[in-house]
Amino acid sequence: MAKILFVMTGADRWTLADGSTHPTGFWAEEAVVPFEAFKAAGHEVTVATPGGVVPPVDPASLAAEATGGPENAARFESVVETADEFLKPVALSDVRLDAYDAVYVPGGHGPMEDLSADGDSGRLLARAVTGGMPVGVVCHGPAALLAAMNDDGSNAYAGYRVTAFTNAEEELAGNAAKARWLLQDRLTEAGLTVETGEPFAPHVQVDRNVVTGQNPASSAPLATELLKKLG
Repeated sequence: MAKILFVMTGADRWTLADGSTHPTGFWAEEAVVPFEAFKAAGHEVTVATPGGVVPPVDPASLAAEATGGPENAARFESVVETADEFLKPVALSDVRLDAYDAVYVPGGHGPMEDLSADGDSGRLLARAVTGGMPVGVVCHGPAALLAAMNDDGSNAYAGYRVTAFTNAEEELAGNAAKARWLLQDRLTEAGLTVETGEPFAPHVQVDRNVVTGQNPASSAPLATELLKKLG
């Protein structure tokens, strides 16, 4: 049995370029589908957030049209509302990384708001990648990699080939013009190589110990790849 740390957002609002806010949180599919896969494989999951707050789910991610139908919507909602792992998170500042075997970061716009600049999350993710620990990140989750810095000020993930929610997808979703910054751009500026697939189609990138997924549809194949790395 492996122990997998879910690093999750505590933000329920995303601040836009004009200073207004948009309701957000984590994207249900990106948390629930890997969570179910890891648990089914016999692994243990611990959720950690800034300050230990209960991670807020993006309400839009529980809509039937976002989940592939009402059955999935009900399933996702049940998991995020009843699973102890999501209801009783630990604080990122209290996490001892050596107690875990892998790290996973689901997306939603929440990580753009808090994890992108969270020192505790950044330190954990930097230690994980430099120590060779399997790291899985999906959709907007790679925003958390922006805070993962080496002692010399460089990004710990610089030089890795990753994927993430793309500029094209942000435009198609109607958010690009409103955003303060775009994830693909910031990751590129930090020295990561962002590989893009077709908008909203499953696309997973594996580079050494890092597995990334482009969008919600990539959650299941990403979980499969991360499980391979856990043996």
